[in-house]
Amino acid sequence: MHSIFDPLVPAGAYDEFAKSAGPASADHRAWTEGDGPLPALFIGHGAPPLLDDPEWMIQLAAWTHQLPKPKSVLIVSAHWETAPLMLSAPAAGTPLVYDFAGFQPRYYTLTYPTPDASALAAQVRKLMADTQPAHQHPSRGLDHGAWVPLKVMYPLADVPVLQLSIPTQNPARLLSLGERLRPLRESGVLIIGSGFLTHGLPFLTRDDFTAGHVPGWSADFDLWAADALERGDVETLAGFRKAPGMPYAHPTADHFLPLFVTLGAAEDPGKPVDTVIDGYWMGLAKRSFQVS
Repeated sequence: MHSIFDPLVPAGAYDEFAKSAGPASADHRAWTEGDGPLPALFIGHGAPPLLDDPEWMIQLAAWTHQLPKPKSVLIVSAHWETAPLMLSAPAAGTPLVYDFAGFQPRYYTLTYPTPDASALAAQVRKLMADTQPAHQHPSRGLDHGAWVPLKVMYPLADVPVLQLSIPTQNPARLLSLGERLRPLRESGVLIIGSGFLTHGLPFLTRDDFTAGHVPGWSADFDLWAADALERGDVETLAGFRKAPGMPYAHPTADHFLPLFVTLGAAEDPGKPVDTVIDGYWMGLAKRSFQVS
């Protein structure tokens, strides 16, 4: 019996999804100044098998179409932790980073040739110049924490995209980074933190591949985070290393850290978030939200 983890055709669900998603994206209304600032998003990116999950793709696409199509996207992914602060290469069609192993060959042939993002790179460098300069990487493309969800959100690859590295694991500094990026929202830039609300891959069991089964540590951490997000309690979230379900929910911090960039980009980081997607995937929390 085939499943999203053992599909008959790898990314075949995406092929079917794209038949309608492509035309819908072509008709997607573009952002204008009259729309005001775009929100900032935190999304679970699901790794390559997101492209084998019709339900999750539909959820992500529906969310995307609730917003106008941005002029460009600045994304922070769990999969690029490096200091000093770096920007991905802005040239059109920069090759992707296939930073995963053990998957079917087809996933390594998928492409996402986005337009030139030099104008966005200049905006980011200007914002960061007097505090934490953003250095331009000459060749690095988007990693799977960026291109996998963006293939679903903007399947025509017609939106300029840049990826920003995570330069620290300090929540306060990441909140500050998001705050510095906040003005981009006013010019039609969609800021996305891409991670996973729980990411205890080493602790998943065979049962967790069964629909509806959720490990206790994943549910405990998700409920703890949901409560803090609903109260706008950034201080509690910053203490996530002592949260229920730890350290199983996050044996490494990388997939939780993008959340702080998103919250920092909010007009008021202490305001409750708008949760758009929740539930679980392979026992991991899909919780994704936006802030204004």
